[in-house]
Amino acid sequence: MDGTVDRITDPWGPRTPYGRDGGWPVRVDSCLAAGVRPEQVEEWVRTASLLHSDGDAMDIAVRGGRMVGVRGRAGDRVNRGRLDPKDLFAWQANAAGDRLTRPLVRAGGRLVETDWATAMERIVSRCRELLRDRGPGSIGFYTSGQLFLEEYYTLAVLARAGIGTRHLDGNTRLCTATAAEALKESFGSDGQPGSYADFDHADVIALFGHNIAETQSVQWMRILDRLEGADPPRLLCVDPRRTPVARRAAVHLAPRLGTNVALLNALLHEVVRTGRVDPAYIDRHTVGFDELCRQVEPCTPRWAAGICGLPAAAIEEAAELVGTAERLLSTVLQGVYQSHQATAAAVQVNNLHLIRGMLGRPGAGVLQMNGQPTAQNTRECGADGDLPGFRNWQNEEHVADLARVWNVAPEAVPHDGPPTHAMEIFRLAGEGTIGMLWISATNPAVSLPELARVRRILSREGLFTVVQDVFLTETARFADVVLPAATWGEKTGTFTNADRTVHLSEKAVDPPGEARPDLDVFLDYARRMDFRDKDGGPLVPWTGPEAAFEAWKRCSAGRPCDYTGLSYAKLRGPSGIQWPCHEGAPDGTERLYADGAAWAAPEDCETYGKDLLTGEPVGEERYRALNPGGKAVIKAAPYVPPEERPSAAYPFQLTTGRTLYHFHTRTKTGRTPELAGAAPDVWVEVSDADAARLGLGEGDLVDVSTRRGVLRGRLRIAGIRPGVLFVPFHYGYWDTPAGSAPGPGAPGRAANETTATAWDPVSKQFKTSAAALTPVEDAGGRRSPAPRTAASASEAPGGAGISPFRNSGEDP
Repeated sequence: MDGTVDRITDPWGPRTPYGRDGGWPVRVDSCLAAGVRPEQVEEWVRTASLLHSDGDAMDIAVRGGRMVGVRGRAGDRVNRGRLDPKDLFAWQANAAGDRLTRPLVRAGGRLVETDWATAMERIVSRCRELLRDRGPGSIGFYTSGQLFLEEYYTLAVLARAGIGTRHLDGNTRLCTATAAEALKESFGSDGQPGSYADFDHADVIALFGHNIAETQSVQWMRILDRLEGADPPRLLCVDPRRTPVARRAAVHLAPRLGTNVALLNALLHEVVRTGRVDPAYIDRHTVGFDELCRQVEPCTPRWAAGICGLPAAAIEEAAELVGTAERLLSTVLQGVYQSHQATAAAVQVNNLHLIRGMLGRPGAGVLQMNGQPTAQNTRECGADGDLPGFRNWQNEEHVADLARVWNVAPEAVPHDGPPTHAMEIFRLAGEGTIGMLWISATNPAVSLPELARVRRILSREGLFTVVQDVFLTETARFADVVLPAATWGEKTGTFTNADRTVHLSEKAVDPPGEARPDLDVFLDYARRMDFRDKDGGPLVPWTGPEAAFEAWKRCSAGRPCDYTGLSYAKLRGPSGIQWPCHEGAPDGTERLYADGAAWAAPEDCETYGKDLLTGEPVGEERYRALNPGGKAVIKAAPYVPPEERPSAAYPFQLTTGRTLYHFHTRTKTGRTPELAGAAPDVWVEVSDADAARLGLGEGDLVDVSTRRGVLRGRLRIAGIRPGVLFVPFHYGYWDTPAGSAPGPGAPGRAANETTATAWDPVSKQFKTSAAALTPVEDAGGRRSPAPRTAASASEAPGGAGISPFRNSGEDP
């Protein structure tokens, strides 16, 4: 990397300005190990980022059989050579000294090393015993958003048609389930309508609950370059924190948590009231507009202002911005997704685009963003609970078609009820219905809500737990069997980013010790279980990643996510390629729905929809009556207040989220010196007004308590809405001196000690809690570990920035 640029303190790097409708200039970022010069690199091996959903294309530098750095790929459509701090530095974690290198099994109450045959036989024996005594519903699988497509598809086949269980979901339930549900509700099928290229053409970019500067940093670089060029876009930011997006926004709205539906209904009200709709598009491509008008008619900006705690004039200004845009691009992420009305709110963003006709052309689109690098693949392949290929579990023809692909009887594909979501899987494990839980590449002992409850479930006698991972995570410490996995750069496979771009990641180096690719583990398990199709052949006949990809192509053929025009050879070209890619679109498809919702017909749709208030399935009959012509559905929803609201005992609203330098529970970024040093420990963000009222100062030690538990961290006085606390959710216990979770009632380090097991009824996502903030006696008086970049920039005296909330004139 250019030694003149410190990409920790300057995470987005230098600007390359360009104008609207122009091409984003190339800027190649790189980072090599100390003492390694570019000419000493023996091989550059293609891959893409595995630490966010951007899909930044890069090459791994190899020398002497080990990774020695990375560089961005100049020709790729996603990043044009740019890399973010996690891309640049986290490759070092592959060589961390505490990698798992041999299988572990529990003996005498502790984990001990063993060989693969012993570990796999223990798993297979337990599976066969449970299938014999209790049936397929006694086995559950909980996976990730970080494996490869080939691995998810294999897992879906062996879980669905091999075991026959409905209990398969991923930690994508925590980050991207709402994206999938919102797209299905509006368009009849999953699949992002928009493209990252829309950032080049939009004149207004609206970011709803999406701190893109920290979660998809390279696309923020793209926006920054547009802002510095000719005819820059205007930004609308909806976020309770003063993020970098908020600082550059034409309008920044910081609503009370849990009020997004009220705000969006007011925006829709104003767009309708002022006649800024596209009647021709509405008539030709949608159903439900009249009902939306009835729903939002009373939702004036003044009405929403009282609910959201915002000036009515600011809501009107935001409505003017989105209502007058020539080309509107909207992005949505966790600030919307993790809420009690998550899907209802995300659907209203879709509605905004449908009534304005802002779809399917350059600069006019929606990105219901993902949080994880391969979250899209879990959804396509059926590893998130749905059926592979965006098939409808309620449609017998879809089930029969999938059974044909797998060469099994239709009744072998479980579809007698909805797939089991992650929170239900853990509930069933806690009550004993699930007797074996196989967890791959995720760390629920830190990432799930109400962690005291999760630890009780994982330690329950009678639950046989398999953990397949790269390190001995907090979750792996509870396991009966731990399988050492290869990771990014140590195996080959494909993955798809948030705008449907497929990349090939090739093996650069060998994994350490006896660690194996996840695909090899699943194939070994399928072989040992002897899963068979209806003709007696192997249910999973492929033996490697490229053959698995070809099998997936057959499964995707004719479906919305059609991969039949792709191949490993084609993906070795200069850029990733967007699906659908098939004979009619051999170079991929940049945008969807220019001519309406192509997959919304009753016979084609992935779902018949759900009630946005209750989550109850709509059913085929009602869907056919509503949408016989297969158009996009404009689905209205009333605002419902959050169930848990501030009180005298718990006067704050607590929210959690990702930050710039870490990913999920830091299993890789926490082992990377530059990233760990940039944000070494948990912190608590509070507004300057609240800090002054409570007599608190920057760096003070505080406890954040809710009805579930307590966490302890140092204070950062930041640009955040008064009455709201923010805590990053990345921090667990593996790197603490004790290396273990807190005892009952003791303060912990993980944000999810405090979060609630409550969810949106449609997507089953969750987030906010009522909380109290209490100072802790602390003679040390240390500085806050929060970074001084991005949304965590200090608002304390001597810090950067001025709070935008202090003089709002509104009751917070």
